[in-house]
Amino acid sequence: MPLAVYVLGLSVFALGTSEFMLSGILQPLARDMGVSIPQAGLLVSAFAIGMVVGAPVLAGATLQLPRRTTLIALLTVFGLGQVAGAVAPSYAVLFVSRVVSALACAGFWAVGAAVAVSLVPVTARARAMAVMVGGLSIANIAGVPAGALLGQHAGWRSAFWAVAALSAIGLVGVVALVPRTAVPTGDERPVLRRELSIYRDKQVWLALIGTALNGAAVFALFSYLAPLLTDTAGLAEGSVPTVLALFGVGALIGTFVGGRTADAHPFGTIIAGITASATVLALLALTAHTPAAAVTLSLLLGVTAFATAPALNARMFNVATAAPTLAGATTTSAFNLGNTLGPWLGGLVIGAGWGYPAVAWTASALAALGVGTTLVALRLHRTKSTSRLVASSAGTPHTTAAEPVGAAEGDRG
Repeated sequence: MPLAVYVLGLSVFALGTSEFMLSGILQPLARDMGVSIPQAGLLVSAFAIGMVVGAPVLAGATLQLPRRTTLIALLTVFGLGQVAGAVAPSYAVLFVSRVVSALACAGFWAVGAAVAVSLVPVTARARAMAVMVGGLSIANIAGVPAGALLGQHAGWRSAFWAVAALSAIGLVGVVALVPRTAVPTGDERPVLRRELSIYRDKQVWLALIGTALNGAAVFALFSYLAPLLTDTAGLAEGSVPTVLALFGVGALIGTFVGGRTADAHPFGTIIAGITASATVLALLALTAHTPAAAVTLSLLLGVTAFATAPALNARMFNVATAAPTLAGATTTSAFNLGNTLGPWLGGLVIGAGWGYPAVAWTASALAALGVGTTLVALRLHRTKSTSRLVASSAGTPHTTAAEPVGAAEGDRG
């Protein structure tokens, strides 16, 4: 794996810490800003909305710019957004800073993912994406719990300052180690109209919907995990960082497992992972009042949720090979569309007075819908592959050793 891929993963660590750390500082932030928990949870949705909008817009706007220069500019804006959040005098200013940071984060993800997959063979795409997703996993293990500790002992603003410092470190790494790439010319020059043509493909839309539903399922629960642990399971607020770290450990395990299986069995990895998440969430809804069960299931949710991430990322690149930049942007938008929908639905459930276990039930239902969407995509893929095989057999009197049907798309098994 090229060193530049690991540098991108390091940068994603900073991005992921900012995206996820609100789950650990939600309560002190809400108290300080004088807003309710569901209102504070909307800051998670604000970031996700910025990611949804920013990924395709910035991917298209920077399509013909040098990718390294684009990464540097976006990471700089992201760091400045963290500084703005740290000094925000009001909830409204903090909300805007989250949106701006998210726009930069989205662009970095889209361009960074395209750079990562361009540096490795087709058969290693899921592993390259596993390195980038691994940055998110480590953010959950180290960054999010550290943010929670800072929020409890030095004020929630200190967590934003810490992420700003991480962004500066990532920026140095990108400047030093990500290779310069010339803008393609001639037939290789990226054309927005040509890249937009991927949206005519049903599989692209099915991949997008499945990814969004998976993200919604995870973040409907994760965004309110801290109050669930304290108000429902009865854990002390000081134990929240430890449980968040366990979720991160599970995420790292899931990313490793998913990265190893996704290249050979993308559909199998996705279906098994989302099904497992639906089961874990349902069990959490049933046992949320038991501290040991809530802690254990938080760890398992990290495993199941992140096991699917490399496969979901690689699948979008495989079905949208003609548009690598927009493929990365579409995946980013899909994940964060889910990250917007999930906390919003969770907030509605809490606001209705149904309690935090009901949020887990909602998340489990979203995951079940994600499984159904993926099964539809698998059936469509098999039908298309069978049609190609029949056509090839009819036109070729003798068969030779060839690539397995669907291997070009990376959608075996």
